[in-house]
Amino acid sequence: MTKKENASSNAVSRRDVLKTTALAGMAAAASAVGLRSHEERCLARAAETMATDDPAQPASEAPKPDAVSGATRTSFNVKPRAPLNAKVPLAKICDLTVSRIILGGNLIGGYAHSRDLIYVSDLIKAYHTEQKCVETFMLAEECGINAFLGDWNQGKMMENYWKWTDGKIQLISQCTDDLDVVKRTIDCGSVAVYPQGETCDRLVREGNFDRIEKIVTMIRDAKLPVGLGAHRIETLQAILDKGIVPDFWMKTYHPLTYWSAHAETEHDNIYCRKPDVTREFFESRPEPWIAFKTLAAGAVTPQEGFRFALEGGADFLCVGMYDFQIVDDVNIYTDIVKNPVQRSRRSIDDVDRDAYEKGLEEEEENA
Repeated sequence: MTKKENASSNAVSRRDVLKTTALAGMAAAASAVGLRSHEERCLARAAETMATDDPAQPASEAPKPDAVSGATRTSFNVKPRAPLNAKVPLAKICDLTVSRIILGGNLIGGYAHSRDLIYVSDLIKAYHTEQKCVETFMLAEECGINAFLGDWNQGKMMENYWKWTDGKIQLISQCTDDLDVVKRTIDCGSVAVYPQGETCDRLVREGNFDRIEKIVTMIRDAKLPVGLGAHRIETLQAILDKGIVPDFWMKTYHPLTYWSAHAETEHDNIYCRKPDVTREFFESRPEPWIAFKTLAAGAVTPQEGFRFALEGGADFLCVGMYDFQIVDDVNIYTDIVKNPVQRSRRSIDDVDRDAYEKGLEEEEENA
C-alpha cells in the first residue's frame, strides 16, 4: 500500500468533515420547520382552541394538554453557511508559500483580549475542543488558508492534526526570549519563527538588543525564516537602527475608529497606537509585513479592518477567527482584492495557486 493510499484509509479528509457539518446543518434546519414533539402539538392545539373566544364552549369541554411544559422554543432561524466565493491568494515569505490570510492562534489557544470580561478566556477554551480545532483547521484549508500562527505549546495539537487528517496547514510560531523556548519552538514543526510582540517590546525597553540578535541567529541557523514582532512601532524602528533586519515583520495595525480606542485609561483596548507612523515605517521597507490585530480584537468589522490594513501596505493579515466566521471573512477579503487596492507601498507578487497545489500533490505522491 502506498503512503497516499494509507493516508487516505486512515485520515479524515477535509471534505468528509465539511460534508458532515453541512448535513448536520440541514438536519437542524429540518427539525426547525418539521414536526414538533407530541407535547408541543398538544399544547398548540389547546392554545388554538382557547383562542377562539367562543363563550358558548365551556372551558371544561376544551381539549386539555396531556403534559405540562415550560417555555419551549418552537421555531429557529438557522443561518446557512455562505458559499465560498474564492480561495485566499498566496504569496512568498522567503521560499515559503503563505496564504494572504493567516489563521490567528489567540482564540484556539484560549488567549482572549476581552476588556473587562473575566469569563471569556474560559469560554473560548471550552469551545475549542480538540475536535473543534480540527474542524476549524480543515475549514480554513478549504478556504485556501495554509498557515496557522501559534506557539510551541500547540505543536502537539498540530502534529495530531497532520497525523489524523490529510491537512497540510503550516505552523508559524511565536517564541519568548527564553532560549530553551526558542529551541522548542524551532523543533515543534514550525516553518517560520519570530519573537512575539510583547517580548520584543520589553527587550527594547530594557535595551537588550543582544538577546534579540541571539534569537534571530538561532532561528536563521535552523534554516527557517525569522520575523520580528511588536505592538509599538518604536520597537521595530529601534531594532532596525541597530542593524537587525528580519525576513518578515509582525506588527499590529488597525484603525482608531472604535470608541474605546480613545478612552482615557488604556485597558486591553488598543493595540496599534500610531497607525499613521506604522504605515510610514513600512512604506520604505522591502520585507513582507504580516499585520495582526487588524480587527482590534473584535472592535472593528472585517470590511473596515481588512481594507484599512491592505491600503496601509500589509502583505498578509493574521486574523483570529472562530470556525463560523472563516467563510464570511475570506469572502470579505477576496471581494476587496477583486479590484486593485490603493496601497501605500508596493505589493509582493501572488503565487499561482494551481501550480502550488499541483506541487503539493506531486510531493505527496512521491513521498
